[in-house]
Amino acid sequence: MIPLIGATSGMAKESKKAKRERALAVAARMNERYPQAECALHFHDPFTLTIAVLLSAQTTDVAVNKVTPELFGRWPDPAAMAEADPLAIEEVIRSIGFYRVKARNCVACAQMILADYGGEVPARMEDLQRLPGVGRKTANIVLNNAFGIVEGIAVDTHVLRIAHALRFSDADTPSKVEQDLLDLYPRACWGPINHQWVLFGREVCIARRPKCGECPLSDLCPISPLHC
Repeated sequence: MIPLIGATSGMAKESKKAKRERALAVAARMNERYPQAECALHFHDPFTLTIAVLLSAQTTDVAVNKVTPELFGRWPDPAAMAEADPLAIEEVIRSIGFYRVKARNCVACAQMILADYGGEVPARMEDLQRLPGVGRKTANIVLNNAFGIVEGIAVDTHVLRIAHALRFSDADTPSKVEQDLLDLYPRACWGPINHQWVLFGREVCIARRPKCGECPLSDLCPISPLHC
């Protein structure tokens, strides 16, 4: 049985074993709620996925999906995008945040893929992180969704917030939160976490108005009103 962990400072500290049991219970419920969770970004291949995730930083997937049909229609592959004028890309993606920087990164990313990797998106974490505009979160998503390779957990704002709420991490950077989750969960659980938690963060554990009364994790969540 999973012990309930109170939110108040006076409660005994949760053991690592108990936290792992609680984490596995969370994973089981997420699998039940979101058995087919997948990337919400629209893409056709590893290159278009890389660019879509690059564009999604501090922008919603919905906003990205609105601009990528024209973007990929005009510049569908590394060879085409490497020759693009960043100003032309700016015009296409102007509706999303930080569009100027992202436009430059799109061109630079395509150029590096063409020059250093023979026009193919690399399938290694360290190579992906060399690409302009690609950090570990993007690399994790590309590896998982384009190549079926799971080396970590992509930590975006939803995953970071839920990890904090569940007291699975108190770290203040995505890389440290990821490491806490990797230490907590067995490797077999890593793959679905990002997509499941993103959906959960949009539907239930909403940043400014969490639906705690409807939450299927209320008995497992230290900050649930059940434990206040």
